Amino acid sequence: MLEGPKVSQSELAKRFGVSQPQICRIIKNKERILSEWHRNGDPERKRKREGKDVALEAALLRWVEGTRAADLPVSGPLLQLKAKHLAEALGRPDPEPSGGCLARFRARHNLAFKKPPAEKGDAEQPTAEHWAGAVLPGLLHSYALSEIYACGETGVFLPASSPSKGESAGDRLTLLLCANADGSEKAPLRAVGESPQPRCLQGINLGQMPWSYRASSLAGMTAPLFAEWLQEFNEGMQRQGKSVLLLLTKHEAHPYLQLSNVRMVFVPPATALAQPLDRGIASDLKGHYRRRLLRWLPAERGAEQPTLLDALHMLAQAWGDVRPGLIASCFRAAGFSPSAKAPALTLAPGLLSQEQLEHRTLMDEELEHDGEPTEAVGDEGTAEGEDAGEPAAVQPCPSEREVWGSLATLRRYLECRATSPDLFQAFYELEDAVHMVSAS
Repeated sequence: MLEGPKVSQSELAKRFGVSQPQICRIIKNKERILSEWHRNGDPERKRKREGKDVALEAALLRWVEGTRAADLPVSGPLLQLKAKHLAEALGRPDPEPSGGCLARFRARHNLAFKKPPAEKGDAEQPTAEHWAGAVLPGLLHSYALSEIYACGETGVFLPASSPSKGESAGDRLTLLLCANADGSEKAPLRAVGESPQPRCLQGINLGQMPWSYRASSLAGMTAPLFAEWLQEFNEGMQRQGKSVLLLLTKHEAHPYLQLSNVRMVFVPPATALAQPLDRGIASDLKGHYRRRLLRWLPAERGAEQPTLLDALHMLAQAWGDVRPGLIASCFRAAGFSPSAKAPALTLAPGLLSQEQLEHRTLMDEELEHDGEPTEAVGDEGTAEGEDAGEPAAVQPCPSEREVWGSLATLRRYLECRATSPDLFQAFYELEDAVHMVSAS
């Protein structure tokens, strides 16, 4: 209208029901208004409203534009994860953007995240027949067993503990497990709890622990948390120079992402084709965890119940106790064998082989001896030939409570000063050795 036949500002003001000075300001700023309108992603937008955090939105929009320019997929969970990282980098006091803020951000810039193109059969969940007849043989032909990983969640309960230790009675943890088909590699445990900042984790060098902890409502896995883990897992494969296959079940908390070194494939939930983790891996982990919980002796440890920090260490130890042979057998039971044309249903879901049952029985027999008082072996007098007039140079044997106190002090030192998660493997072996000596 401004480019057409000349019309007075007063007539335009009457036609649109606004004041003449407002028409004057629009004409004066015509170039700037048109430029911003062309840059705006939503042509129907009538008002220029900005978010509460202009710097954060600008950085997030630049990231979205750069990602799309590189022809990389962007999803809602990935956007929320990136917004959190940018907020932390900008030093915002509340680095967790709400879903409403991100929804308004997407509406302001007309951002619609389309489903990324996936390899055929990856993003969709195949039927059991199609999986066994076509998908599984193709995967076994394309990937070595060491390159096939499976991940999934399982839940464990913490023992009742006193509120002063930072947890409430009956807390629940969701564990994210991931291992490859030949059992040669197990990803560190990712635990999800309900408490965002447990007091028992304060002062801990969390980046060097053999486990990681995140918080969510009801201690459940969420799409942003899983997307964060996927990105970290992909970065780990990048550092190793590996391109791997990741098997998982279809779930709202499992968003499909196209990653550089990880190909995601959803497996069918049929009983005969259960996830490898459900064939005995998760149950074996829980068995080792229960054994370690029962082995916790309050009188010797000087504590009523293990804290969340103690439980996380015990879970990491239990995950280390799951043998590669058991993991490989569970994958074979789910059909992941190069010579198998159909899934071998030799193991029922959740059951262990005879060898594993015998191993569990031996551990239970060992557990029966844990906590039984043993006779103290001390000096019955001065040694033969020793001068009774001189003071004894031999230190008395420390009590079990003193030993556990020393181990707790050593573990705390490693929690605060460790430079690698591998240090805890040596500590766990030392703790197991002390348990064996105590039970003998």
